[in-house]
Amino acid sequence: MSETAPVIFNNTVLRDGHQSLAATRMKTSQMLPVCEDLDNIGFGALETWGGATIDSGLRFLDEFPFDRLDALKKACPKTPHMMLLRGQNIVQYAHFPDDVVASFIKLSAKHGMNIFRIFDALNDPRNMETAIRAAREAGAEAHGTICYTTSPVHTTEKFIELGCRLETMGATGIVLKDMAGLVPPARAAAIIAGLKSKVKIPVWFHTHDTAGLGAGAYMAAVDAGVDAIDLSVIPFANGTGQPDTSRMLALLAEHPRCPKWSTENDERLARIRAHMTRVYAELSDFTSHKNEVVDTDTLIYQVPGGMLSNFRNQLKEQKMEDKFEEVFAEIPVVRKALGWIPLVTPTSQIVGMQAFLNVKFGRWKQISPQAADIALGYYGTTPAPVDKEIQALAAKQFQKDPITCRPVEASGSNHKHMEDLRKELTAKGLPSDDEHCVIYAMFPAQLEKHYAPKAAPAPQAPAAQVAPAVPAPAAEARNVVHLGHTAPAEYASAPGRVTRLNLKIEGVEHNVSIEELA
Repeated sequence: MSETAPVIFNNTVLRDGHQSLAATRMKTSQMLPVCEDLDNIGFGALETWGGATIDSGLRFLDEFPFDRLDALKKACPKTPHMMLLRGQNIVQYAHFPDDVVASFIKLSAKHGMNIFRIFDALNDPRNMETAIRAAREAGAEAHGTICYTTSPVHTTEKFIELGCRLETMGATGIVLKDMAGLVPPARAAAIIAGLKSKVKIPVWFHTHDTAGLGAGAYMAAVDAGVDAIDLSVIPFANGTGQPDTSRMLALLAEHPRCPKWSTENDERLARIRAHMTRVYAELSDFTSHKNEVVDTDTLIYQVPGGMLSNFRNQLKEQKMEDKFEEVFAEIPVVRKALGWIPLVTPTSQIVGMQAFLNVKFGRWKQISPQAADIALGYYGTTPAPVDKEIQALAAKQFQKDPITCRPVEASGSNHKHMEDLRKELTAKGLPSDDEHCVIYAMFPAQLEKHYAPKAAPAPQAPAAQVAPAVPAPAAEARNVVHLGHTAPAEYASAPGRVTRLNLKIEGVEHNVSIEELA
């Protein structure tokens, strides 16, 4: 695309908008009323699926994921649909066999997905290669995605080099993904201009306005020749979300690359905003004013917008609101020890959990299983070497050796392939088509719950007959901490107590026994 051509606007309100500002809780039924207007504005793409929406939709909203994609594709048939895919993790938090990854992508394309935005949390191209190839084979666009972060080892030249490598691997587009809203305008311009001078495929840019830099970074990127940028619609915009569409139009007024915009489009945006304002109010249990405003602390913490809105909820539910600053101040410490990894799902949740553990129990007194796997290479090659002492602690605690091979190759015996999944679903009396196989591979408990008979609500006992709650014995206390989604009961601690703490990172549970010292 010519550097003087109008910049393309994509829209994220149906995915990243509510993931970043309402903990991913928007229902399909709440989306459908705006689909006709979204489809007729002329956006380059609508982000309608992927990221945490597949997990949250199944886990919290009891929606089968492909049903949402079908409904949105039917409601928005003209505009290309795009999704965020975590490479070998698909939309989960562990590596899956190549056949499961390829099957998920083939099925998603069959159901109408046009653009796969493929990234890896560590920027390890080995974890993106299978997904890029599968998307191309399915006749879809495969956008190789660079996770932006800052550290002593992340340079403009390294990001450009990664973009070039992704092009040689078969990517049909390159995306600079700034998940925490960290990139300043000058650096955004340098990276975009560098990519445009080196690759022959389109270059897109995705950021958040968490630290107030998003709109300025977009303006600089437009001047540097970026082909497309991601925007949302108020109130699911700005703050931890993407900059608002109307806001960017105003900023680009009289700019030679401003998109052509009609009065009808203004009216469509107004209708979308009016509806989404009602939806935002309906989701008030999952929203926070702190996520709506500029917070330059994110330049230190680097926590992505989608996690930030969830993280505040979890600390609140854990009665640890007063520990927010302390936990977040620990995040850079954990990042450095784990090789300066970017913070994007699943690494953001893993680092956040380890920071939580470091504050709650003492630095590195407890290492989460996922943090140990990063330290030992089971997620891929980290940008910088892992701290040797932490790696040794992880190896000793979990009795695992470090690896250097492609991570999916290190645990093949533990993987369930498509035929294994089909047999297991058939044995359970559940649907065993390919769609159910790939969802079951990632979210088995949630899929089973989705098909379980729905129990009728228990009758309410009269208030006078309700017995007081009896605390569980100390040694049997079971507390669940979720980072990335909602969290349950309050954590209680007392000297001398042994507590079984069930750590839950985006639905993946791990039990840890904690002996609390006087």
